[in-house]
Amino acid sequence: MQILGPVLFLDAVAPDGVHLAALFLAPKGQQPPPVEVGGTFLPAVPIAEYDAVTIFRARFLLPPRRSEYRWNGTAFAVQGDLSGPLRIAYVSCNGEEIGDLGREGSERNAMWARLGRDHQADPFALLLHGGDQVYADEATDDHPLTKGWPDNLPDEPSDEALADLRHHLRERFLERYAALYASPEFAWAVARIPSLMQWDDHDICDGWGSLRRKATESAVGRTLFDVAREAFLIFQAAAPEGDLPPRFPDPSGAHLGWEVRAPGLRLLAPDLRSERRRDRIMGPGGWAFMDGQAPMAKGEKCLLMSSVPLLGPRLSLLENVMGLVPRMQRFEDDLRDQWQSHAHRAEWQRMLRRMVTLGPKGGDIAVLSGEIHLAGRGQMRLAEGTTLNQLVASGISHRPPPKGWARFLGALSSLGDSPLDGHPVRIGRIPGQAGRYVAQRNYLTLRREGSAWHAQWELEDSGTSPVLPL
Repeated sequence: MQILGPVLFLDAVAPDGVHLAALFLAPKGQQPPPVEVGGTFLPAVPIAEYDAVTIFRARFLLPPRRSEYRWNGTAFAVQGDLSGPLRIAYVSCNGEEIGDLGREGSERNAMWARLGRDHQADPFALLLHGGDQVYADEATDDHPLTKGWPDNLPDEPSDEALADLRHHLRERFLERYAALYASPEFAWAVARIPSLMQWDDHDICDGWGSLRRKATESAVGRTLFDVAREAFLIFQAAAPEGDLPPRFPDPSGAHLGWEVRAPGLRLLAPDLRSERRRDRIMGPGGWAFMDGQAPMAKGEKCLLMSSVPLLGPRLSLLENVMGLVPRMQRFEDDLRDQWQSHAHRAEWQRMLRRMVTLGPKGGDIAVLSGEIHLAGRGQMRLAEGTTLNQLVASGISHRPPPKGWARFLGALSSLGDSPLDGHPVRIGRIPGQAGRYVAQRNYLTLRREGSAWHAQWELEDSGTSPVLPL
């Protein structure tokens, strides 16, 4: 194994520039070269140890007028000034549930290669990852304690057995992240575009939080969550326990929501997994984070990342049907994962009300989501002249479901929904597309020019969509 990296993360935006962290994966005993900025050398320090690999991080400041850093003889151009014209990319679902490590690289990462070419032609300032950065579902394979996960679990595993499981899972999570960060198309982009990542269920296991509490609250389940959380902090935030960057408002990491503010822009990523249960999406920490958000200023744009779409078709109707058909009940966890589930309707309404109260002072909101392996968009009117836009881009490498599923969801969405009185939800069409949902691999781009924002989807087969004003 050679040294992998740099993987660049945004820690904070400040008047003196952007504060960044570069992550490296090195074979045990090897030290990555330092990062150089303007003649100053910043050493990489170890933040985690695995059997044969040490994880390093170098934190550094990139002033607004400086547009590159250097590492190991290579210059990496970065857009450090976030105050003017701006271009942002949004991706999600970077993998598949079964056999992802065995996929042929150029097929798997075709959209990453396209994103890299896109960046070369018109650079992105930020890269937002909206969940399922890795698919860790197979990490539980090949260990006796998780052989039956999540349906059949040992009653009282010993401390020694749980310690062995923890070691097994840590190495399997490392394997997945290392494979991702070694892929050339992905590695090229994340070395040059600062990333901000929000986790979702596959970063832990399929359906985490919507599974039966018997599984998630078992000793095995808590071990799995603890290992996945550690991996998220290290590989998706370049931060060991107790050393989270300032964008995380809870330094304890009990919930992993984060906020970044730049001139005219607020980025919000509530944590929809750490406190999730079958009967709730967010817990006390997550709601304190959202309820504590100040109303938006006039002219401010809020990009809110909800890994699961906030606006969508009436999936509660499908939930009713599936509950009556025994063969379809295995999909119950997938539907309970959604905001629109019967189990979460009151909480969904609470979040939508928060969108209404957050944005009426002239600012407007766009929700960025992934999760469903389709591209789509929706709208909900907030107040006079302001609209909540929902933009769905999923997935960057996960192959799409059958086109019939996209047509079915489009037909379901035609029934409409109005979870809040006076704020009907409408599922629109991506410009240039005949259906409401598009079954192609994709990513989303957002551009600010002056005070105007617009969005475009990059679709694997259809190409770049026409502009959608926001």
